[in-house]
Amino acid sequence: VQLQASGGGLVQPGGSLRLSCAAAGTIFNINAMGWYRQAPGKQRELVALITSGGSTNYADFVKGRFTISRDNAENTVYLQMNRLEPEDTAVYYCKAVIERTLIDSSRDYWGQGTQVTVSS
Repeated sequence: VQLQASGGGLVQPGGSLRLSCAAAGTIFNINAMGWYRQAPGKQRELVALITSGGSTNYADFVKGRFTISRDNAENTVYLQMNRLEPEDTAVYYCKAVIERTLIDSSRDYWGQGTQVTVSS
């Protein structure tokens, strides 16, 4: 199983970006999917999570600005980021909790990370 993240880049403060992360490979079921981020010198932190049923959870620092969604048919999770701030600058990683087969245990899979830079 591989997760491929895309959509990062350089944006001015107040701007928007949309991240995508597609899971590919032998997949029986995907449970929660989410986005994390890691800024230089800081620990990786949760940004947003979405369950297979569509329930969402956000870190306080992105509530009202970011929206997580998923396309179960495409095994893809998205993160729409609006009103970006310089403090949002980080490498963003996607994660999916996946069962590869009917009898497989759930495991965490991570994408490679995509850089988001918010600067004027």
